[in-house]
Amino acid sequence: MELLMIRHAKAEDFAMDDSSRRLTEKGRNQAEKVGHFLKKNDLAPDLTLASPYLRAKETAEVLCASAGISAPSLQPWLACGMRPTAAISELVAYDAFQRVAIVGHEPDFSYLAEWLLGGQAGGIHARKASMILFSHVRPPSQGAFLEMVVPISVV
Repeated sequence: MELLMIRHAKAEDFAMDDSSRRLTEKGRNQAEKVGHFLKKNDLAPDLTLASPYLRAKETAEVLCASAGISAPSLQPWLACGMRPTAAISELVAYDAFQRVAIVGHEPDFSYLAEWLLGGQAGGIHARKASMILFSHVRPPSQGAFLEMVVPISVV
């Protein structure tokens, strides 16, 4: 399986609670650019999973629409605080798909990327609306090949 990790785009700084922070206009533009990049470069996922937090949900919806792919499926395990071992055990259910995208949060994605590479926490930082692509992901095993890291500023 290929795993495409996409951090949510720019969101409001404050809301009633953390889970209800909406994307800003800049964030919507970032998410749209990500979707166009995926489509243009033939990187669109077969399936997109997203955190139920509003900023991740909106990021996934906008990028899926701009990439011309199916709407995302919201997954509670992608909410803030996701642990790498929990994520990889959840991904077992999707191993029949060639490329799966997950849309979520920091520092969760950094921890997952480091875990997939067999490293310790602290070496990777996923910027807002950035994309990290791994190949040869074989849940529930640790290990993968890092194929690309693309910050939104490059798109």
